[in-house]
Amino acid sequence: MSILSAHGDPPPAGAISAAANALGKGDIVGIPTDTVYGLAADPWHSGAADRLFLLKGRPRHVELPVLVASEAQALELTTCVPSSARRLMERFWPGALTIVLPRRPDVAADLGDEDGTIGVRCPAHPVPRALCEIAGPVAATSANRHGEPPLTTAQALASKLPGVALILDAGPCEGEPSTVVDSTGEIPKLLRAGAVAWEQIAAAAGAP
Repeated sequence: MSILSAHGDPPPAGAISAAANALGKGDIVGIPTDTVYGLAADPWHSGAADRLFLLKGRPRHVELPVLVASEAQALELTTCVPSSARRLMERFWPGALTIVLPRRPDVAADLGDEDGTIGVRCPAHPVPRALCEIAGPVAATSANRHGEPPLTTAQALASKLPGVALILDAGPCEGEPSTVVDSTGEIPKLLRAGAVAWEQIAAAAGAP
């Protein structure tokens, strides 16, 4: 396991390149985000998602969300995107809002047993956005064993999850988990409360 400094905006190009190379080999990478540290994998690489599910102890029926660099990258993965979901992207991205949308049938990423939908988020942190710029969208989940508290430092991640190949260290990440909404229809539904208040989401989406 290696730990590379990823402090700065933009983060060091060498660290981002090393993380992208590790993902390209099917490795699991620890990354900082605007919420907590995450575990990232390339869901298009055969076996990478399985390694992530195994490392975290997460059941495959709990689908992995995807981090993206931009709204445009998210739209490449989704279809039939409601206008209300577009408003949420414009209002809250980059930020701690995961939006579940209909998944394009030709998106062959392994995110778990469910393949009809996909959760997408553009984080307000330069490291994952820079990584997604060069590696493409990545499957990512909080860095912890399933059901345990999220890890907030690179050192804790290295100690608790030794199966991670590379960790990008950008200091403590102690934000609230992202809010998750189902936007497969025009009116969004709250799936998980988090950093972005539901009242703000409903107002931006025009929900009753």
